[in-house]
Amino acid sequence: MRSAERHQMIVERLRAIDRVSVQELVEATEASDMTVRRDLDFLAAQGVLKRVHGGAVSAMPSGLEPPHSLRAQAALAAKQAIARAAVEHLSDGETIILDSGTTALETAKLLHDRALTVMPLSLHVAHELSDAPRIRLLMPGGEARKGELSLVGPLTVASLRALRFDAAVLSPCAFSLDAGLTAFDLGDAEVKQEALKVASRSIVLADGAKWDRAALAYVCPAERPDLIITDDSAPEDQRTVLTQRGTLVEVAG
Repeated sequence: MRSAERHQMIVERLRAIDRVSVQELVEATEASDMTVRRDLDFLAAQGVLKRVHGGAVSAMPSGLEPPHSLRAQAALAAKQAIARAAVEHLSDGETIILDSGTTALETAKLLHDRALTVMPLSLHVAHELSDAPRIRLLMPGGEARKGELSLVGPLTVASLRALRFDAAVLSPCAFSLDAGLTAFDLGDAEVKQEALKVASRSIVLADGAKWDRAALAYVCPAERPDLIITDDSAPEDQRTVLTQRGTLVEVAG
């Protein structure tokens, strides 16, 4: 099991129970005692957990999202496959909004040689595309959230309202049939809502780990996107329901 997979598993366990022990993590991951302790020290430095004797307890309230650095490595292969599928739905010459999520960042990495007009909703994505020779980069105003570097606030919303786009490529924090698309941050949810309003079509990138979950702030109904790109770990029955509701669901890779 790779370090990113171990980190994600530890985070998931701490969401379900109050405390984990080194010994149970050794058994679950088949890693050495020393490796597990290093994992816990790394996650403690990220603010995800607190080290206690023999293990760790969560330091992350359920309403807060995991750090960007941790999420960027979680389910990376699935996110990269989803990103490869997403760029196939974008045509040169189009104007697109590219969201602030980690899967959107993987998508940005594949756009360097494309001729597109892009408004990025995070400084991470903007930096990734800053030297792309054929990308016309339109920067919105707004406040950059600490750590996340996503752009939020009235200036970001006003920037979106002033323009019209061919496509909005969104990467929500969580997704479920009942709760729809949701985000941990209220400002982030507002920006996503505006992006949906000003784009002719919407593409949502959601790996299977995000399905059947809900975060604090509502974005839109589950069937609102025109296309949802996911991986084969997403629940098949829920994919079927969405298709019946008229949303195209594509399984990448």
